[in-house]
Amino acid sequence: MDNPELLFKKNAHGGYLKEMIAGGALLVDVRSPAEYYSGHIANAINISLEDIYANTAYLKQFCKPVITVCKDGFRSCLAIKILKNDGIEAFNGGPWEVLAQYLRE
Repeated sequence: MDNPELLFKKNAHGGYLKEMIAGGALLVDVRSPAEYYSGHIANAINISLEDIYANTAYLKQFCKPVITVCKDGFRSCLAIKILKNDGIEAFNGGPWEVLAQYLRE
């Protein structure tokens, strides 16, 4: 699994997640709708892990990198594998609450 702490510092391409999001990267919360509505990062799109494969064409139309989040980072990791296999540039943002705190700093 990608280490979210490392991604907060730098991603594989040398950029920071905060900069990627500010630059228009899509933030996708892969938790269930109930989890999402109990709290989420502003402007995050909710596509549950079970629906991520069916939505790759939708995500591709944006032509932007995708950062996934979930409760603890595991589902995010699975989601980025699906997205990358379909040719989407994707990064594991890890736990949504940790990323939300990082974005506020």
